[in-house]
Amino acid sequence: MKSNILSWIYEGNITVPALLFSEYRKLNLNEIELVLLLNILTFLEKGHEFPTPEELSARMTISVSDCNEMLRRLIQRGFIEITDEYSNEGIRFEKYSVKPLWGKLVDQFLINNKTNKEMDKKAEETDLYTCFEKEFGRPLSPFECESLGMWMDDDHHDPIIIKAALREAVMSGKLNFRYIDRILFEWKKSGIRTIEQAKNHGQKFRQRQTQKINPKVESQQPSVPFYNWLEQ
Repeated sequence: MKSNILSWIYEGNITVPALLFSEYRKLNLNEIELVLLLNILTFLEKGHEFPTPEELSARMTISVSDCNEMLRRLIQRGFIEITDEYSNEGIRFEKYSVKPLWGKLVDQFLINNKTNKEMDKKAEETDLYTCFEKEFGRPLSPFECESLGMWMDDDHHDPIIIKAALREAVMSGKLNFRYIDRILFEWKKSGIRTIEQAKNHGQKFRQRQTQKINPKVESQQPSVPFYNWLEQ
């Protein structure tokens, strides 16, 4: 993913300054360093690939010596680099490269993305535990908490599907973890991955059960739907 994002940046498909403004503090850059980098970017976009400290400081409120020192620190810290290039005539010249900066920005972006996903997952897990404790009317035991964790981490069940299995257990009057585990097992074996699939599967099963009990009334629904997953 990182290589793809970097390719899009190099090709001009991603506008970087906005990301740089929002993330520079996390990269331990101060405001003066940020402005210096933006000025370098501006020169590069105009085709001036190696602006001098004099040219850069003229656009800022720092002296030439301070600008020179700041450029040196940015190179040492891996935000910019000076590369050797050759013209079509074979003449060697130097230029600033901001590829290291793009690499740091992409790394920070991926860290943020991962952190957000982890926070969302943690919120979903907390909500799931709350739903179970509400239905059971008590705190979950360590074994039950471990079972919930296994359903998510080992069996890779979506928290939404686990909630749906909990509702099926409540509707069937069999509120226990063994019954819910059986529901999840049957759903996984049947390739059920969405709420709609789970609802349709449960509805069809209950209809079949109703027809077995009263074959003369095919469309009649039981007043209390019962889905005996343990007998499957």
